[in-house]
Amino acid sequence: MEYGWDNARAFLGLFVITGIAWLLSENKKKFPWKIVVGATVMMYAFTLLLFGVPIIRAGLDGINNGINVLIAATREGTAFVFGPVIGDQAKWEQLVGAPGPIFIFQLLPLIIVIGSLSAILWHWGILKVITNAFAFVFQRTMGMGGPTSLSVAANIFMGQTEAPLLIKPYLKVMTRSELLIVMATGFATIAGSVLVVYVTLLRDTLPAVAAHLITVSIIASPAAVALAMVMIPETEETSKSTGETDFKYHSTMDAFATGATDGIAIIWNIATMLIAALALVYIANACLGAIPIDFGGQRLSLDMILGWMFAPLMYMAGVPMDEAAKAGTFVGQKTVFTEFVAFINLGALPAAEMTERTRTIVTYAICGFANFGSMGILIGGLSIMAPERRPDFLSLAWKTLFSGTLATIMAAAVVASLPYSLFETANEPVPPAAVTQPADVLPQPAPPPVTDAAPAPAPSSPITTPAPAPETAPAQPTQQTP
Repeated sequence: MEYGWDNARAFLGLFVITGIAWLLSENKKKFPWKIVVGATVMMYAFTLLLFGVPIIRAGLDGINNGINVLIAATREGTAFVFGPVIGDQAKWEQLVGAPGPIFIFQLLPLIIVIGSLSAILWHWGILKVITNAFAFVFQRTMGMGGPTSLSVAANIFMGQTEAPLLIKPYLKVMTRSELLIVMATGFATIAGSVLVVYVTLLRDTLPAVAAHLITVSIIASPAAVALAMVMIPETEETSKSTGETDFKYHSTMDAFATGATDGIAIIWNIATMLIAALALVYIANACLGAIPIDFGGQRLSLDMILGWMFAPLMYMAGVPMDEAAKAGTFVGQKTVFTEFVAFINLGALPAAEMTERTRTIVTYAICGFANFGSMGILIGGLSIMAPERRPDFLSLAWKTLFSGTLATIMAAAVVASLPYSLFETANEPVPPAAVTQPADVLPQPAPPPVTDAAPAPAPSSPITTPAPAPETAPAQPTQQTP
């Protein structure tokens, strides 16, 4: 196993991240060192357990096969609803000869399938048992109250506004420290409904991405708890309730329908945010690109500024100096816009432009809902559940953003501090999802004329590529594909 300065610096980065949280603390004299040490030990224990135990690691690697099934199942539904061409990427490319509208018609519908499946698993008690098991671990090892630990555990699988529903009756009596824990863990994790979409975006350049995304959702939770308690140390009596929830569906069909309907709401929210975010990125890059200043032959861009901002943190998280600015770009995109933008751009980045180790670290660092748009979503959802606590939710908004962002970077530092050979063994090629319909039912396109000239490469650029100058800007925006 190779171990060097990058690994050691990542371990030191854990102290730096905790120190930043302490600088934001409301009570610097009361430092919860037992919680911080316990959370760090839990993060390393979970990581070594998931990747160091052969049978568990094999199970994580096997999740890729399950994702192939989900993709194929979703294709069956999209092909029926949208037709055999728009609903099937392989057939679209065979007919048209160019990538199709895969994102809206094939990737996002995965959220509907996962949302419905998750609701059914909760109704059957399977997901509830797993959630309660994690809640028991968090309650015993970190001294949290029952409702708080249940919310923290639920955030591993559910979204930032769905998990607090399980403890809705307790929100009105929670302390500010407990509220920050609930909010921070929502920002430090992602929902299972979007995890599969992120896997499809990164699997070509990081085959073991499913295992990594599951791992970061688990280990970022104790990190968020520790950082939240550093920022607001507990000084009041916490709830001793067991945290049993009355959240339930009336039947399997109710779970199926409710999960699918919730998935549609998530899809439109994602699509709306992406349209607005990418439009703002283009405008910002057009304005910055008009500044007559070159940096290494490149015009100033939003990517460049975000990379400079987050490069120090990513360097301390174990990223080599020559890749720190590029890694910081993705963390900045995730924070300013959404993690969807960051994952799309990371998936579009050619493998030769970033080492596999750094790509893995970045994947951990951007795997969370901590961004400006989510602040409004979370506060709005919690205010509906407990309107009398709205002033507290508003006052905790910025601490939630900081703690959620730092928690995922802390999880990245834990992984970066370990020899990368521990994770390389899981990176095996992922077989493509099976096409369930014969491809030869479509007419074959006419072959292109044979010429001596080499074919022009298809246009491909990151989503946040600086906009062209006004006089050369195309009339139509370049089509982007993840």
